[in-house]
Amino acid sequence: MASEHHRAGLRFKIAESGEGATLLFQHGLCGDAAQPSDLFPPGSGWRCLTLECRGHGGSDAGPGDGFSIATFADDVASLIEARALAPVALGGVSMGAAIAMRLAALRPNLVRALVLVRPAWLDEAAPANMRPNALVGDLLASLPAPEARARFEASGIAQKLHREAPDNLASLRGFFARQPLAVTRDLLRRIAADGPGVSPDQIGAIAAPTLVIGCARDFIHPLAMARLLADKIPFARFVEVAAKADDSALYRNQTRAALAAFLKEIAP
Repeated sequence: MASEHHRAGLRFKIAESGEGATLLFQHGLCGDAAQPSDLFPPGSGWRCLTLECRGHGGSDAGPGDGFSIATFADDVASLIEARALAPVALGGVSMGAAIAMRLAALRPNLVRALVLVRPAWLDEAAPANMRPNALVGDLLASLPAPEARARFEASGIAQKLHREAPDNLASLRGFFARQPLAVTRDLLRRIAADGPGVSPDQIGAIAAPTLVIGCARDFIHPLAMARLLADKIPFARFVEVAAKADDSALYRNQTRAALAAFLKEIAP
């Protein structure tokens, strides 16, 4: 089921499935609602709700200076308030995890539980693991898409990902065809240079029960980063699932199982 949310003159698409208590579950950079929906455990007695961020899925893009984790988090917060969902179980994948963590740290009254799947940020902006996204954005800014793709394939980063993180490589290759290219370019450059805008102390003060999920063979979402984030959040549990690069179906099924167990524990 789809609906809409409106804020700052923009129209946002909202996807929802299932029935029961709400998990507001956000997608990653250049993704859409299909990503969290694929990881959401069916028959869990919960409803999965996703607001597609500016420039993603069926939502309006608006001006490029609105492409930031802080602005995306404000958009999500406005949905929580508009639908009187607070305090809500909030989660996300990659960029969605950064959005969720920011709200849990800065607006704890909105969040009663937290799910962070394959996080790509701690507290710093422009972490080294986001360089592949930045490279693709920079190439798209300076070259036509076919030439940008060829230059990327010849880069040391692409060769490294081919050996160590083929799932990341597949995602990056898809960005060269993602339309509109100008929006994709701006999203990659701006979000790769961004961060959640929270301090280590603010992360350490998150009081919501938290599930952190990570996997190996993932350069953009380092397993070590997921472990460290779980260590920093007082009431966090860490679960390692199968590497998506090795077996995407097993990764999905183990992520669903971990999420189902957590949702059962926090059920109202």
